[in-house]
Amino acid sequence: MRIPFIAANWKMFKTVHEAFAFTREFAIAVKDIADVEIVLAPPFTAVHTVAEAARNSRIGVAGQDVYWEREGAFTGEVSAGMLKEAGAEYVIIGHSERRRLFHESDETVNKKLTAALGADLTPIVCIGETLDQRERNETLTVLDRQIKAGLDGLTGDQIASLVIAYEPVWAIGTGRNATPEQAGEAHAHIRSRLRQWFGAHAADLCHVIYGGSVKPDNIHELVLLPDVDGALVGGASLDVRAFTDIVARSRQSAV
Repeated sequence: MRIPFIAANWKMFKTVHEAFAFTREFAIAVKDIADVEIVLAPPFTAVHTVAEAARNSRIGVAGQDVYWEREGAFTGEVSAGMLKEAGAEYVIIGHSERRRLFHESDETVNKKLTAALGADLTPIVCIGETLDQRERNETLTVLDRQIKAGLDGLTGDQIASLVIAYEPVWAIGTGRNATPEQAGEAHAHIRSRLRQWFGAHAADLCHVIYGGSVKPDNIHELVLLPDVDGALVGGASLDVRAFTDIVARSRQSAV
């Protein structure tokens, strides 16, 4: 059984100073936790600062987005190589807010994914359905489309290195979260599709994590589900104590 993968997505929160202070305090709080993979995803402006503050710790650093071109006249965009140089090891791709607010598609997700892998960044690829899609019983169809188009052209070995975050869009920032049954069904379906389309090796090694109003009081129940390998945490990751609690409670030894 793999160890839990817990990532913090700070979205558009925390100045460079705040990010540095959080990371230093958090690194001390989790210094004895060796059985959880931990990643912090600060805003672009704080990636380098967080990477420096997390140096010599077990904490990884992620960008929150990436552009697929290596360089060029793309005002406001950040390349995979720039993220890597700043100290990032991971990058979030296709978050529902990017899809909804900035009109990202499965095709752009695929381009970004290819660019990230080419720069030796580990992608955290987000997929999930809206409330309307769930109410129309389209959840599994939506997941199939996002997996097939978003991961198109990748090899089994590349899939094995990915983190896939299932985030029911209706549960993000709403205080609602999928029931264990709903999360379990979606994760089992994702795993079965990875096995069917990319092979058992890819399906077994790929982390499939849950995102959507994850808090200290529901994390342990989530990671106990057979196909849930961890969590992508939003609002609750902004507080050092709350996020430390989430990391601690995600451990297999937690009660």
